[in-house]
Amino acid sequence: MAAKRQQSKRADVAIGGAGFAGLALAIALRQALGDSFSVTVADPALAASTSNDGRATAIAAAARRLFETIGVWEQVAGKAQPILDMVVTDSKLEDAVRPAFLTFGGEVEDGEPFAHMIENRHLIDALVAKAKAEGVDLRATAVDSFETASHHIDVKFSDGGKISARLLVGADGARSRVREQAGIATHGWNYGQSGIVTTVAHERDHGGRADEHFLPAGPFAILPLKGKRSSIVWTEETREAERLIALPDQEFHSELERRFGLHLGDIEVAGPRRAFPLGLFTARSFIAQRLALVGDAAHVIHPIAGQGLNMGLRDVAALAEVVADAARLGLDPGAADALERYQRWRRFDTMTMGLATDGLNRLFSNHSDALRLVRDVGLGLVQRLPALKRVFIREAAGITGEVPKLLRGEAL
Repeated sequence: MAAKRQQSKRADVAIGGAGFAGLALAIALRQALGDSFSVTVADPALAASTSNDGRATAIAAAARRLFETIGVWEQVAGKAQPILDMVVTDSKLEDAVRPAFLTFGGEVEDGEPFAHMIENRHLIDALVAKAKAEGVDLRATAVDSFETASHHIDVKFSDGGKISARLLVGADGARSRVREQAGIATHGWNYGQSGIVTTVAHERDHGGRADEHFLPAGPFAILPLKGKRSSIVWTEETREAERLIALPDQEFHSELERRFGLHLGDIEVAGPRRAFPLGLFTARSFIAQRLALVGDAAHVIHPIAGQGLNMGLRDVAALAEVVADAARLGLDPGAADALERYQRWRRFDTMTMGLATDGLNRLFSNHSDALRLVRDVGLGLVQRLPALKRVFIREAAGITGEVPKLLRGEAL
């Protein structure tokens, strides 16, 4: 009997992927449209009682407003570290001194930091709890395949279950099976770089300061976490990253310390170290028949500006608004005109940010003394122009352009 009920189940929206994007979208839709609007989220990771994601993420001000609006931020605010200042340096690894070419104060509005750092596991657990409270149907399985008809999309899960929905959303990451099954190609390129990610404990308090050291191999970012800890995002050429990850602990510590410096006293690695390949990839279309892509399933950019997750949440806010507007008018939220509105809203912004991060990476990740002079002169000019610095801060905070309601802190 249970199997039959599962096979005959219907939903308004089915979402593949229970990361930040998939869960936030599900919660926002349930809150906006109520119990009459059903949402299913499928992800094998939901089988775990708590998240074991040891990474940390920068949550820009606009993304924090979204989490606050859907009632999640209050659950994790005490575990989030505001970024109060940011310092940008440009040097060679062997340079004894790293002069600060650019400094940013950390507020977009009085009392509102432009970003917070938080460990992923805390935010994922809060999102799962909120989704359950809002009546989202959570399934510990994956989207395996689907077939599209004129008025619905039939989704089959890897555990054999089935659901008929009006819209399927792919929020299942850079290697999205939903995108692959839809036959949507991506265009872009690998950088031949990898990002090494780990957590460091240090002797002195960071004071909420973030450091971005631009080194010839790529940026080395020190991002403050709660307590005397920081998250490291360390870019190297892929072969060198693989070598570093494989080093014995003491040798890895020595290499880390060369880049980290001694401004926070003695340091020690306080979490696992991992390396992730870096590239720029964008789906050729963010939509197909009764299907939409959000987050890394739609686009992957270089982490040089820390905007990957925040771009994904802009997708979520835009799609939630489009779906809610259509549903309230009694229209089909999976119809082509609604999905075209979503794509128009997000496509240009995505391409612009992707090209901007690509340009920054090419400008800074090289051994050219001539380019180093050009970029250092540019950083110095920005440092002396407060109005331009404020533009950069607002862009990093995600509050420029056509901002969806949730990112403005407004309920749908």
